[in-house]
Amino acid sequence: MKKIFMFLAVMGVMAFSAQNAAAQEQTADTTATEVAAPAAETAEVLDGPQEVPMHQALKTKFIEGGAGFMALVIACLILGLALCIERILYLAFSKTNTKNLLNEIEKALEKGGIKAATEVCRNKRGPVASIFTQAFLRLADGQALDEVEKAVVSYGGVESSKMEQNLSWISLFIAIAPSLGFLGTVIGMIQAFDAIMVAGDMSPAVVAGGMKVALITTVGGLIVAVILQIFYNYILSQVESLSIDMEDASISLMDILTKYQGK
Repeated sequence: MKKIFMFLAVMGVMAFSAQNAAAQEQTADTTATEVAAPAAETAEVLDGPQEVPMHQALKTKFIEGGAGFMALVIACLILGLALCIERILYLAFSKTNTKNLLNEIEKALEKGGIKAATEVCRNKRGPVASIFTQAFLRLADGQALDEVEKAVVSYGGVESSKMEQNLSWISLFIAIAPSLGFLGTVIGMIQAFDAIMVAGDMSPAVVAGGMKVALITTVGGLIVAVILQIFYNYILSQVESLSIDMEDASISLMDILTKYQGK
């Protein structure tokens, strides 16, 4: 619960700060525009239309979409990407060359027995090595192969759960981002109808502001959801690949142990 409250507090502070910054920047931009308008018109006549830099265009769209909602959408993107990068790094470090590991275990069993094979597994990283370590620890305690196999299956489930950790949070951000965009769309439409009611006219100039807010927030939320969905699917594919490697390696390990005890 503490983490959730901290997360909500950070989101609120980011939204409030973004609103203040947007208001200040909008005021400054208005003043600067009023002062520099004659010079800008003269320059445009002389030099032609100036190309707007990408970062300036994005900042402008961010402010036009409503700093409060756009800040929440950006927060979903930042937090979601942070979790995606953490999972990708974790899974990258979890990969093990299972073929080489099984060969090393087989050689260690021939030379030094269970103790040597346990040390080989302890010196390796990744879920496969952790599962193998648990198997050899139980063999060292004198447990039968049937019990060792059950332990391998159980510990394999634990390692699979570790690999899938935080995926629920990523899927939450994928769902929240477009929802925030659609919420901004509804608010933009309300602003458009309020402008119509105040002006008593339904001309395009009256409703353009609210419609612009609606479209920008929707586009922002959908872009964030698409980006996070791509990373999410990639992570799922890596988890599936590692799970298959764990299952194959576990079967090969039990074959090696059966052969070892049969000698």
